Amino acid sequence: MVVRGLRATLRAAAAGRRFSTRPARAPAMDYQDAIRTLNTLQTNASYLEQVKRERGDPQAQLEAMRGFLERSGLKVEDLDRLNIIHVTGTKGKGSACAFTECILRSYGLKTGFYSSPHLVQVRERIRINGQPISKELFSKYFWLVYNRLEETKDPAHASMPAYFRFLTIMAFHVFLQEKVDLAVVEVGIGGAYDCTNIIRAPVVCGVSSLGIDHTSILGDTMEKIAWQKGGIFKPGVPAFTVTQPERPLEVLRDRAQERECPLYLCPELDAFEGGCQALELGLAGTHQRSNAALALQLARTWLQRRSCRGLGELKEVPAGAELAGRPVPLASAFQPTDAMIQGLRDTEWLGRTQVLPRGPVTWYLDGAHTTSSIQACVRWFRQAALNQDKPHDSSEVRVLLFNATGDRDTAALLKLLLPCHFDYAVFCPNFTEVAVASNADQQNFNVTLENALTRCLENQQTWTRLLEEKGGQDPWLPAPLRVGGLLQPAPARGTLLLVPPAPRPLNSPALVFPCLAQALRWVAQGRDPRLAAPAATGAHPHPAASSGAVLLREAAAVRVLVTGSLHLVGGVLRLLDPALSQ
Repeated sequence: MVVRGLRATLRAAAAGRRFSTRPARAPAMDYQDAIRTLNTLQTNASYLEQVKRERGDPQAQLEAMRGFLERSGLKVEDLDRLNIIHVTGTKGKGSACAFTECILRSYGLKTGFYSSPHLVQVRERIRINGQPISKELFSKYFWLVYNRLEETKDPAHASMPAYFRFLTIMAFHVFLQEKVDLAVVEVGIGGAYDCTNIIRAPVVCGVSSLGIDHTSILGDTMEKIAWQKGGIFKPGVPAFTVTQPERPLEVLRDRAQERECPLYLCPELDAFEGGCQALELGLAGTHQRSNAALALQLARTWLQRRSCRGLGELKEVPAGAELAGRPVPLASAFQPTDAMIQGLRDTEWLGRTQVLPRGPVTWYLDGAHTTSSIQACVRWFRQAALNQDKPHDSSEVRVLLFNATGDRDTAALLKLLLPCHFDYAVFCPNFTEVAVASNADQQNFNVTLENALTRCLENQQTWTRLLEEKGGQDPWLPAPLRVGGLLQPAPARGTLLLVPPAPRPLNSPALVFPCLAQALRWVAQGRDPRLAAPAATGAHPHPAASSGAVLLREAAAVRVLVTGSLHLVGGVLRLLDPALSQ
């Protein structure tokens, strides 16, 4: 009976997230209508399967993308007018793009910036002069592209592009018609087979730090992934990369040579500072320094190739230092101009090493989701929040809020977070509410609530096991995981709570909540003015939740690290800063 009631609740919640496919009626439909229609194209899981099937023949995928582009009214040649900076990588590619865009905007140029995923609203993916396009502009271009694709359907071209492909095409329309001076385009996944790779003549390309991610699509070794990333190289178009492991760097070199692309290695940011005052970066964390160095090279090369002035004076490179045993020549460092310095300082990129102080509660947000990016996140968090010993009177409480999606090795990610010595680990899906709110930007048709909750319970179990192995805890070991064994509706409550079927010791550090709103309210305990206090009645029945609530209410400081998924960070931002949803 318990299981049947749970599944009924899950089905009801999931049903609220479905929208029927319907044709566009008119461009005058509002933003939410546009987003709901866009969401009917959310076939990411089947799209990734298609990518896997087609990866032996990338031309099939790119030809399909060219066909969609032409049906929308553009030709591939039209994209040459956008003066594109094309950037790929595993970690930091979005941050490198953000630095690059802000530097060039500091020169007075009108910039376009296409990135993914979005954190709160879809229109964040398409920016002009650093700002997401307005709802009105989004609606205008959405219906323009959607209607053209609808009108050009025939037996041979009956399909619509999937979600990411559609937004990529739409971004090209926006940038061309709004007459940007340049477009910074971030690759979605990989490079060789990514739909952005229909770009045939970028001004310059960049490859940020490489790591292991999206292994089912890109391959399970750094060398295979490097081969995919090098797929964006174009003949005669300069490309830059940052320090990489030796073998992946050699693969990038080989890809560049076969594509007749001049590839250079960026010097460390120290070389640009040259003994002067350290460059101030708008994004925190030492790992952002390599992203900033890449951005400086991309911006200067763009300015140089577009015959702009104010490039920054090149520094002399000692004889023979260009190669010095490296497989890729070292690019020359230069003295950053005032505009470059300002651009690096003014860069903002939500959800990446972001700190939100709210009185006694401080939120640390970072969308790290690979082993190397989690390592960088831990270094940043420990420096930003844990640089002093924890008070002996336990007046500081540290909380981890975590979720991970896709085919990522969650156990490996969680193990890296153990050195932060969290008092509590909270796991919950990326859904802001159990009953989905009216905001369609947060819709995700590819993950069911039940599957997401099961993943959270697995994460809880993994965290408990890791603490037991580490020794210092007396964890409760749950029964073999099964939905229905661990998922139980709490008595006398209208929403789901996830509790074990038997009591756990009070020192148990891991809790699961069914949605972000409930998780954040429990963590904040009414001490963050943007969040309502937890309900006075029907509190979470878990013993650790009630004892933890007392500690959270009385602590002098509560430090919360939110990580593991950009979608998780986006949901948290939406609740902590409602203005982002306006």
